[in-house]
Amino acid sequence: MKLNELMKKSWKLAASVAVLVIIFMWSAGSCTHKTGDKIASRHEPVKANIPADQTHIVKTEMLPSPIEIAGTVTSEDRIRLASKLNAEVKNVLVTAGSIVKKDQVLVELDDREVSEQLSGAQAQFNQAETEYNRTKQLMDKEATTKQALTAADSAYRTAKAQLERVRVMLSFTKIISPIDGIITDRLVEPGDLAGQGQAVAGVYDPSKMRLDTPVPVRLIGKIKLGQDVAVSIDRPSVKIKGKIAQIVSEVDSVSRTQTVKVTLDKTEQPLLPGTFGRLTIEDSPRSTILVPSSCVYKTGQIEFVQVLNAAIENRLVKTGSVRGDMTEILSGLSDGERILLNPTHREEQK
Repeated sequence: MKLNELMKKSWKLAASVAVLVIIFMWSAGSCTHKTGDKIASRHEPVKANIPADQTHIVKTEMLPSPIEIAGTVTSEDRIRLASKLNAEVKNVLVTAGSIVKKDQVLVELDDREVSEQLSGAQAQFNQAETEYNRTKQLMDKEATTKQALTAADSAYRTAKAQLERVRVMLSFTKIISPIDGIITDRLVEPGDLAGQGQAVAGVYDPSKMRLDTPVPVRLIGKIKLGQDVAVSIDRPSVKIKGKIAQIVSEVDSVSRTQTVKVTLDKTEQPLLPGTFGRLTIEDSPRSTILVPSSCVYKTGQIEFVQVLNAAIENRLVKTGSVRGDMTEILSGLSDGERILLNPTHREEQK
């Protein structure tokens, strides 16, 4: 009796497992063909008759291998403006991002002390000038000595030099932009005490931008002065052309690199100093497969192409760099295979 009950329970358990297996296989699609927008079963490929102009024939070519090297965007004219006086900041007329013109006043310092010095220097100069003219007239009449004229002339020149020096000091109370450009930093506020040599603002010329890149020594021979190169910038996200302007001769002993300075073409949106950029250098040619980027599609994070033989096969591939509208295929395809330019049986990309 017990044996019969045990056998009945075993059959029930086996039947339950079988039902679960059938349900799982059905939900996974093993018992059906996925058609329309779904990938065809690997066991039963989709029959297709695709015109030749809708396919691409895979071909291996010896092509230069592009290498991207990170660099930093800077301006050829980037200036830190500093105070030449010890004075209180009276007014700040710009902020970071302000567009300024050459000789535009950016910061005003308290000029009261220097103005007083100027008044004193002007009075001394006027007195010395009057005395010099009077002595010269007396000398013309031979009513004074040559030594007196020499002393008056010396006092006049000294007073004039002092007046010019104070005038220059007064000009230092207005800090101006030496170029047309954009303000990068506003480093002081009204009421601050600006010390002599203290930076108060920064300005750069957005029309003279370059990319400074540490290039490995082994790649220096791949470039030359005046060569046109491709550059990509992160912010704004643009691809632009550049020209090799300078190759610094000193080699960094730690990184074994030489700094290469690349002048950049102008962009619609101004580039910011300090922005991350990449310089592309063509390395030695290597065996490469390039296919139109439209041939490659994704299912989740997995990349596929559709190979056309007697039927369409969904082929897993590994891609590399993108070159214009072409994508490098690192593995998964061979010479002579035909692939669809616009895959027709693919899952909706996520």
